[in-house]
Amino acid sequence: MRLSSMADYAVVTMTAAARHCGHARVSAQQLADETGLPAPTVQKLVSKLSAAGLLRGMRGAGGGLVLARPSAAISLADIIEAVEGPIAMAACSERLRNEKGRHDCTLESACLVRPHWPVVDAALRGALAGVSLSQLAAPARTATQTAPAMIEIHA
Repeated sequence: MRLSSMADYAVVTMTAAARHCGHARVSAQQLADETGLPAPTVQKLVSKLSAAGLLRGMRGAGGGLVLARPSAAISLADIIEAVEGPIAMAACSERLRNEKGRHDCTLESACLVRPHWPVVDAALRGALAGVSLSQLAAPARTATQTAPAMIEIHA
């Protein structure tokens, strides 16, 4: 699995915003300058992240963007879902049902793997939910200090 560019950029943008947390409000242009992302891309991300309740815009002389909640209460899963929608590995995931209650999978009725995808989806989302924005915004540590724990999937 690989993140889309927009999900990756959302993580970068939120990490930059978190570094301002508690210090000052930040503008979308400042975030673009700090991250090296194009300003229109950051504006689009700010809109999605705000709609998802992760960023809050404040108007007026002291206006700008702030995190909608503490960085420790925002997870990597929250950021990815704000941009990509539900975290799911397969098209037949329960999380990806359309408004008619259907999936985009043509094998749905005969697939023997389908019942197992919810376990995989939950494990993946759980792993991403276990990484907070405050962790991502912290100064980098050595590889041995940041090595991820193994994830066990039980079906």
